[in-house]
This record gives sequence, structure tokens and C-alpha cells, in this order.
Amino acid sequence: MSKEQEIKEMVKQKYGEIALQGKETDTCSCCGSGGCSTEVYNIMSEDYNSLEGYNPDADLGLGCGLPTQFAKIKKGDTVIDLGSGAGNDCFVARAEAGETGKVIGIDFTPAMIEKARVNAEKRGFNNVEFREGDIEKMPVGSNVANVVVSNCVLNLVPNKKAVFAEIYRVLKSGGHFSISDIVLAGNLPEKLQTTAEMYAGCVSGAIQKEEYIGYIRQAGFQNIVIQKEKPIIIPDEILGDSLTKAEIAVYKENPDIIRSITVYAEKS
Repeated sequence: MSKEQEIKEMVKQKYGEIALQGKETDTCSCCGSGGCSTEVYNIMSEDYNSLEGYNPDADLGLGCGLPTQFAKIKKGDTVIDLGSGAGNDCFVARAEAGETGKVIGIDFTPAMIEKARVNAEKRGFNNVEFREGDIEKMPVGSNVANVVVSNCVLNLVPNKKAVFAEIYRVLKSGGHFSISDIVLAGNLPEKLQTTAEMYAGCVSGAIQKEEYIGYIRQAGFQNIVIQKEKPIIIPDEILGDSLTKAEIAVYKENPDIIRSITVYAEKS
């Protein structure tokens, strides 16, 4: 099994476990990786309560931004959500796209797909569907979406360049995306880079911000805009699972290394 496949299997297993947990367990550590602290640290996700279409039981606390808030979704749009989880962003996108719109959630974790479908069926949403698949090779035709959204997912994917190429493929001409994700503004300690829990927690899979934006540009996107950016401060309790006290002290000399960004770009 290749290194990329090993990472995918680890993420799939971890997020399958998360699908069966409650939100309080998920948010106990960075991006819901679980097992890092007994105290609840909702250190990445943001408050969806003010957004129309928000359903608390579809919110597993796994995000790092509010991409649907910035996605400029219009009535009648077809929207694709990458890494759709239990359906949280899909249901917000549906409220924006309306009855004439369509929302497709893609996730490669079977337990997440099942949970999302149950949530959609409870609400009678017949214009929201969930497809099991890899976002590096989406189970969607070309030129079908007006908007693509994603929340704290691409950092989990080894081949980010392939994902942005796929986003470009599935978007219609004139379409756009708004994606919230974790990037770096400096070097992570090696122990954080190689810790599986921190990968599943959206941290050690992150790449440098300049490299991330470069992949977007290479895919052919234009009008690239950072819509929101904030530092992610990881509590000592979580860092302590991977680093010594001395290493934590060194890391905290540059506490803004890990950042959440929401980035927008258009397909011409």
C-alpha cells in the first residue's frame, strides 16, 4: 500500500469513528481528531447558528470556517460540497440555492454518507444527495456545478493538486468555489508532521499557504481572493501528546504557524 493510500485509509477509519460519536467528543481536539484532551476545545470550527438552513444534528464540529457564508450561492445553483460529512454545509447551501437548486455532497467515509442521508430524509430534502467517492476523482460529470464549497477537508487529502484540477473540471464556465481550509505560515515541528492523530485533526496534512494558492492558480483559476484568515492556536494539552515541554516552548515562539483561510476563486 502506498503512503498516500495509507493516509487515506487512516483518515477514512478516523472519520468513520467520528460519524458515530457526538459533537462534544468530536470537538475535544483539533478538527475532531479525538483523544487529545478531556476538556472540550472547539478550536477550529465556527458558529453556524446565524446561517439559514443550519441543522445542529448535522454539525459534527469538524470545520475551520464558514465557506457557505462566503460562497455567493444563488437561487437555482447546483452546489457541490467536498467532504460533506453529516451534511452541515449541504443543508446551509440548500437554503441558499432554494427549491430550484441542487446540492451534491461527496464523502469517502461510508458512515458519514449514511448519517448525511438520514439527516436529509428526516427533513424531506429531495434536492440534496450524497455520493460516496474520492474528491481526487469525483463521482460527478464535468461542467455541472455553479459553486463548489468545502470545509476543512483538502488538508486531509495527500494530492491537493489533483483535487483543485477536479474542482476546475466539475465547475461550469463562470463558476466559482469558496473553500475553508488549514494552511501553514511557517514550519511545523517534525513530530507534528508525522503524527497520525494530528493528520486526522487537519494539522499535519496542511501545506504552506503559498503552495496551496499556487495549486489553485496552476489549475487555471482566476480572481483568487482570501475571504477570511485567522490563526489556529492549539492548546498545550493537545501539543503535549506529540511534543515535550521544551519543544512546545519553541513552537509557541511562532504561535500563528497554523492558519485557517477561506479562499475564493473563479473558473473563466
